[in-house]
Amino acid sequence: MPKTRPAYPPEYRDQIIALARSGRSPEDLAAEFEPSAQTIRTWINQAKIDSGQAEGTTSDDKAELARLRRENAQLREEREIPAQGHGFLRPGDQSVMFRLIDEEKTRHSVSLMSRLLGVSRQGYYKHHHRIQDGPTAKERSDADLSERIQGHHERSRGTYGSPRLQADLAELDGIRAGRNRITRLMRRQGLVGVHRRTGRKSLTSQDRMATAPPDLVGRDFTAHAPNTKWSADITYVPTDQGWVYLAVVMDLFSRRIVGWAMAPHMRADLVCDALAMAVTARRPGPGLIHHSDKGSQYTSLAFGRRCEEAGIAPSTGRTGSCYDNAVTESFFASLETELIDRTRFATRADAEREVFSYIEGFYNPWRRHSANGQLSPAEYERRHTEVAQDRLAALSQAA
Repeated sequence: MPKTRPAYPPEYRDQIIALARSGRSPEDLAAEFEPSAQTIRTWINQAKIDSGQAEGTTSDDKAELARLRRENAQLREEREIPAQGHGFLRPGDQSVMFRLIDEEKTRHSVSLMSRLLGVSRQGYYKHHHRIQDGPTAKERSDADLSERIQGHHERSRGTYGSPRLQADLAELDGIRAGRNRITRLMRRQGLVGVHRRTGRKSLTSQDRMATAPPDLVGRDFTAHAPNTKWSADITYVPTDQGWVYLAVVMDLFSRRIVGWAMAPHMRADLVCDALAMAVTARRPGPGLIHHSDKGSQYTSLAFGRRCEEAGIAPSTGRTGSCYDNAVTESFFASLETELIDRTRFATRADAEREVFSYIEGFYNPWRRHSANGQLSPAEYERRHTEVAQDRLAALSQAA
């Protein structure tokens, strides 16, 4: 079987030509790169013609000639198809036109014949399937699964990829579908999940006061029950009016955002408001650890007093180590990917509304989390509460 010649983009050819102009021979380049020495010589000669250093047909002229030849061939084909169809065509009878397409599709494309005969390509294929035994069981199954995938994808605000859609199908529809199949059907419908941006920004500021709270977490982001470990941090949201800053408090047990606040500044009031929301919503008992970085907001006297009043033990990670608060940063990465990068906010108020909708209308109640076994934070907590109540009832009965 003859080897298929690879298609080389113009940028690739330009790089090879530049290397040749720097003094390397075509044979030397062919030994290192994929094109043959003769191909490289052809590129070099064509580049000389295009730049006026040699006589010949330029690349633009060749492209124009190729275009004209394609147009002429298409015109000849378009004249030929109706002539071949004189014995088939009857006005208003599409099934006869479909018969013509069936008989001539080895010589002409279905798309071209459909356009010239005034029928739709989709109509032809539907007719073609109908005259057979109809759709197969697999096709019917794929069609049903595709419809369900589209529904769950829309409910996720267009953010879910195949892992979370697989969990949705299993839990909500009772359908066990493989990841590869889901991916294939998503691709067919043009559905994609959103992905995190590459690269990592600086997550910590310069060293804070030596009296900052110690690290009580030590990168152990697990918790045996709600309201035993919280994690907090600040990020920024761009708007046409300028930055608006978001402070969040996350319960490490379920990854639920239990408190948050937004403001056009980064003063200590911002993190104090987020903490106040979390305390009001959760009413934690004594022994709760609140973990953050060594930002000035979290080492301020005002924030320290709020923690003391609530009976919360403050904790801070090491300076310059983003991994010491990685879980909250992971939430911010999801927020950026699934909302901020996909939305332009005209005003700070618009940003606050959308962030609220994301956290409280999607992330907490619906968004599946890998750390929770693909359960949403709210569902993970609900199931934990049910198990705890069942155990308590069993203990009461035993007593």
